[in-house]
Amino acid sequence: MTVDEAARVPVVIVGAGPVGVTAALLLARHGIRSVVLERHRDIYPLPRAVATDDEVCRILQAAGVGEEFTAIARPAKGLRLLDARHRVMAEFRRTEHGLHGYPQTSMFDQPELERVLREALARRPECELRGGVEVTGVVPDTTGPVRVTYRDDTGDHELWAEAVLGCDGANSLTREAIGGTWEDLHFEERWTVIDAETTGPVRCWEGVDQVCDPERPGTFMRVKENRYRWEFRLRDGQETVRELVAPWLPPSYDGDFKVVRETQYTFRARVADRWRSGRVFLLGDAAHLTPPFVGQGLCSGLRDAHNLTWKLARVLRQGADERLLATYESERRPHARHVVRLAVMMGWAMTGGQDGAAALRRRLLSAACRIPGLTERAGRDLSPPLTAGPFVRRGVRRRLAGTHCPQPRVSVDGRSTRLDELLGDSFTILTTAAPSPSLTALAQALGIKTVTVADLGDDGTLAAWLRAGRANAVLLRPDRVVLDVVPAGARDFTDTAAWAPLLHTTRSPHPSPRTAEQSLLRSAAR
Repeated sequence: MTVDEAARVPVVIVGAGPVGVTAALLLARHGIRSVVLERHRDIYPLPRAVATDDEVCRILQAAGVGEEFTAIARPAKGLRLLDARHRVMAEFRRTEHGLHGYPQTSMFDQPELERVLREALARRPECELRGGVEVTGVVPDTTGPVRVTYRDDTGDHELWAEAVLGCDGANSLTREAIGGTWEDLHFEERWTVIDAETTGPVRCWEGVDQVCDPERPGTFMRVKENRYRWEFRLRDGQETVRELVAPWLPPSYDGDFKVVRETQYTFRARVADRWRSGRVFLLGDAAHLTPPFVGQGLCSGLRDAHNLTWKLARVLRQGADERLLATYESERRPHARHVVRLAVMMGWAMTGGQDGAAALRRRLLSAACRIPGLTERAGRDLSPPLTAGPFVRRGVRRRLAGTHCPQPRVSVDGRSTRLDELLGDSFTILTTAAPSPSLTALAQALGIKTVTVADLGDDGTLAAWLRAGRANAVLLRPDRVVLDVVPAGARDFTDTAAWAPLLHTTRSPHPSPRTAEQSLLRSAAR
């Protein structure tokens, strides 16, 4: 079939929510053009997601909106578990200086985030947003471009894409197109969500409260200066908003109280059984649904975008091995499933049932949270190391593999900046001392930059991190996940044949002589 060149596009993204737009911005950073198809003409104006973590702030930084997001976000102190009488059972404290260089928890208003993302999208010539369209078909093809059909006010149209990202939500047409179905992780509850504005003296702390009351489980948080959110599990009988929120307000409070949104949700726990067919991929709610108890719904979707886009760009723009794309699902699906199960576990522990066993679970939870260090470890469990694979070389002497490199501020030539801004989008070997000649040769062969910690002028964070991980050097991926480790006492990576061929590319965005490099690559792979 002859395809109109005007209908060809490197990447089509179905859905212009935060995940789809972030994916487009990340691809643009790598020089990849995309067309984003969205059924709405403007952003959804009412609040939905309200919390994010420091890893996701780092992803937004990579997308080019880090400073803008910081300006609209508010750091939060963490999570408290309250009993039925609103007495504190446990606190999961979060700091304003997380591993990734941002507050560990930030509150925000989703329409404001979407506006920031849309404005950034409009500034990127690589991105085109087509709103007010209905995607009618996605036809995967393992041997050629993917056909995407859509309808707008002028009629039916088609695009032919080298890759399609399905960011089209829980009722994803893209998931249906690749034959994906839901794996049910057995959690389903009806909750009412109330967003309100008031200048009244609302009783709160600068974090999230989870009320562990079997009669009336609920969640409460302050989102902005005078904006609050309450969530309650539904039960028989009608209750007014003022009756529901009464415990947080003075008795008989009759001052200003504006309900911005009141709606009902069914919280579900599901993971798609497949995330990819050829070059059609699922991201965000199209791939996984999680209850909100650990605040990771939107976070997981943005992690999807960050994990996939650099790999896709490397394949499309630099001719990298197609096997690189298979690592998206193998890395992200277990991670997303872990987070969903963690949310289910927290949900059942805090709200699961009214029997004696449920009460015992809550008492045990309260006691466990008093164990020193447990709440800190629970916070880290939201982003555990990625599972072993071609691009994560786990092992006894590779303690850091699959984890993220910290992002301190660094100073180079008198200029202070964040680490990721200095490193750019390339793979990087980060070393504690001058690299060995063979390590330098390998870096040159693969087009990898080498950076010595002592030259970065940071506050000692990176040296301490490497020392704690018993590493002399680490190989960082573009998403700042540790691919491989040179253990303390060693001078080189021990298994480059496992990943060096996947780093090799057949073309470079910055042409340079490749003959010697390819020869050394083949030698390293042997």
